[in-house]
Amino acid sequence: MLTIFSTPKPFRGHINIIQRNAIESWKRIHPDVEIILFGDEDGAADVACEFGLRHVPYVPQNEFGTKLLRGFFEPAQEMARHDLVCYINCDIMMTPKLAGSVARARSFFPRFLMVGQRWNTDIVEPWDFSGEDWDLSLERFVRERGSLLDATGIDYFVFPRGLYREMPALVIGRIWWDHWLIWRARSLGMPVIDATRVILAVHQNHDYSYHAAGAFGVWHDEQSRKNFELAGGKWHLYTIEDSTHRLTSSSMKRNPLAALAPFRRAARPYVKPVWHGLLGVTRPVRHTLGIRRRGRER
Repeated sequence: MLTIFSTPKPFRGHINIIQRNAIESWKRIHPDVEIILFGDEDGAADVACEFGLRHVPYVPQNEFGTKLLRGFFEPAQEMARHDLVCYINCDIMMTPKLAGSVARARSFFPRFLMVGQRWNTDIVEPWDFSGEDWDLSLERFVRERGSLLDATGIDYFVFPRGLYREMPALVIGRIWWDHWLIWRARSLGMPVIDATRVILAVHQNHDYSYHAAGAFGVWHDEQSRKNFELAGGKWHLYTIEDSTHRLTSSSMKRNPLAALAPFRRAARPYVKPVWHGLLGVTRPVRHTLGIRRRGRER
């Protein structure tokens, strides 16, 4: 049905809990799901054995000791026993809706890239998978306490084997690599499907202690800047806004604004200050109108 692959952080503390939650949820997506875990982080071999996963300890790294994206994307596509593969960040929980959505997408397109926005959620304990409705409980929990990230929150990619070959030396654990994946699919004429409305991707919030400078370092250090260059600069940094189609509970809809997405992103830094300026200029008038509206309501 589907081969899922990922690469974890060391299985320690809170990260241990959320990565185990994620892997357990993947195993329950479909009876015929295959999972491959890449990397030799502390605890990875033991967890792979415990959960019955395929484990590949060695992953090529850059000069800083950071794992190269192609170091596990390319071998995963070669090793997978299914034609469709899915990379998921190792802190993301999924429900069986992923399998159903993939099957529906395949009924529309033989080859595609499927992505979706994530829900940021605080989960600090092992999730209870003992009940048959664990996924419904998770969905209620997330919709009550979580928040949907914008179109830059891309944490899973479903695609056909062979789509990503000869990848640039992008690294995981920094930004921009995920945007390049969407651009690459679009550049090859591949339909890109936004499945946000039907797939619940649960990002379990965590800190960024794996980087000495925390989240700021993940976004702005030398390796992030290098990712930006290797990805081809701002015109190659696509987001979910660039999806050509949207999967809903009843249909597959074309996204008519996909072609305009790069230009909308380029314009945002200039539109925002203009908009704030207009708000400032019109504030006295708006306040006056607000007072009149309240007076009429009385």
